Amino acid sequence: MAEPVKDTMSRKEKKNAPSERSHGARGKEYTGKTKDSISTVSGMDELGHHDDMMTAKTMPNTYQLGPSKRFPISTVTDILKDVLATNLQLEKYEVEWARKMTKTLSEVIKAGVKDLMIPRYKLVVLVTIGELAAQGMQMNSRCLWDANNDNFASYSFKNNSLFGVAIVYGIYME
Repeated sequence: MAEPVKDTMSRKEKKNAPSERSHGARGKEYTGKTKDSISTVSGMDELGHHDDMMTAKTMPNTYQLGPSKRFPISTVTDILKDVLATNLQLEKYEVEWARKMTKTLSEVIKAGVKDLMIPRYKLVVLVTIGELAAQGMQMNSRCLWDANNDNFASYSFKNNSLFGVAIVYGIYME
């Protein structure tokens, strides 16, 4: 009777153990030690990258508690208006086109905001394009937020065929 219990326990352990197939050719690595030790977490987003391409970015500690330059909401909103109006003004809604255009617009907006050279802010850019068909829509977002330093800018655009919404979150990294 003891042997079937061992077999089921070993099968459960094997079942719960991660396999290389389930995580692709390379998965995330975690090496951790006890209290007062250094832990390292590294991973790869795409297959085919090599270990020499994964380098940890270390920055010296500045002991800076707040941003030297705040997230410029009005300037970022102007970038959003310009990008959405320029690229969506004469377009008709098509599903495949919208899928590609959201990725393109996100990259264009991110590049425009990065050109502002806002130090120590991480950017999150979301773009949504949908068809206007006499429907209503509400968009919500929730995140852990530092009300003193983090901020966002958003802009909505409409033409006869589609709507576009772009949001840029500026999250201050201490």
